Amino acid sequence: MDFRDAPADAAFRAELRAWLAEHHPPAAELGTADRVRIQLDWQRELHAGGWVAPSWPAEWGGRGATPAQVAIYHEEMTLARAPNPINTIGVWNIGPMLIALGTQEQKNRWLAPMLSGEQIWCQGFSEPDAGSDLASLRTRAVAVDGGFLVTGRKVWTTYADFADLCLALVRTDPEARPHEGISALVVDMHAPGVQVRPIREITGHDGFNEITFDDVLVPAENLVGELNRGWHAAMSTLANERVGTTTLGIQVRRHLGDVIELARATKRGRGTALEDPIVRDRIARMHIDVETTRILAARALSLVQRGEPPTVEVALGKLVWSRLWQQVSELAVELQGAAGLQWGARAVDEGRWQHAMLYSRMATIGAGTTEIQKNIIAQRGLGLPRAT
Repeated sequence: MDFRDAPADAAFRAELRAWLAEHHPPAAELGTADRVRIQLDWQRELHAGGWVAPSWPAEWGGRGATPAQVAIYHEEMTLARAPNPINTIGVWNIGPMLIALGTQEQKNRWLAPMLSGEQIWCQGFSEPDAGSDLASLRTRAVAVDGGFLVTGRKVWTTYADFADLCLALVRTDPEARPHEGISALVVDMHAPGVQVRPIREITGHDGFNEITFDDVLVPAENLVGELNRGWHAAMSTLANERVGTTTLGIQVRRHLGDVIELARATKRGRGTALEDPIVRDRIARMHIDVETTRILAARALSLVQRGEPPTVEVALGKLVWSRLWQQVSELAVELQGAAGLQWGARAVDEGRWQHAMLYSRMATIGAGTTEIQKNIIAQRGLGLPRAT
């Protein structure tokens, strides 16, 4: 495989790198309020430069970037330590699904404010009893004059506490088979009957939320795709999310480089922690995993460019990334010794690694649990039978 940029890709990289050098991405702070403000301001700047959604078609505000250029985009953003735009769920997951499945009126109404950050989106999929088995969801939508009345609960919903709109999966035909009785509705998060309860994490922050819908009226024109065919919309959205995880190895590579610098600066005996053979061995093993994720991402990209689904490669990459992120952050905290027990502004790097060590627990759950990834690899990659 040739890892060098093609001429068009090299020009794309150079243009983006020059724009980033001029606009100096801000540092994302850990505090929730500050992070939201920083990400919103950054999205506005990206929007002004035409860099919010390079993969979208030009007619909808994108650049029509190829899969290879999208990978370059994420790599350069990571190297520049740029924060994500505030509307990542909308721009990266829901937007491409709307472009593919939405009506012309829906695209005209929602895509432009999604790009600019005027409307923030969240994704209401998981429920208290429907996580990995999404087809068992129970939130119901009953048809009434002019639309639907939605009742039920969603959990682990990122950005629900300040989102304007929610792409929610609801059950519109309780008599149909599980995958066939689901529809995708766009719910106004400010409508009567919508309640949001933040879920406090072990990090002390509340980035996830529970949503309660109590007879929320949703207009009929907010149905995305066909009635009772919402599973198609769900799979389209999840596919965008899971393919996006292949770029996360770039972030871990940067984090590992930071841990190496931390080890070089940490005194241990007469030398540094980086000279400790045990530490060096752990770093070497993690470096091998980083390269594995890079190669898996490149293979997935090659399959996408050939029009083939990178199902197994994405599952493998996500599996390696989730374990690796935890290992990198754990080593960073261990290197600090007793100081690793500190939290907040007095901690090393203002508690960055302590936060990462705790937050990285979600890596084995979000965007498909470790168990789901292993099932995909076993069944679709190795051809093993399903358990009976």
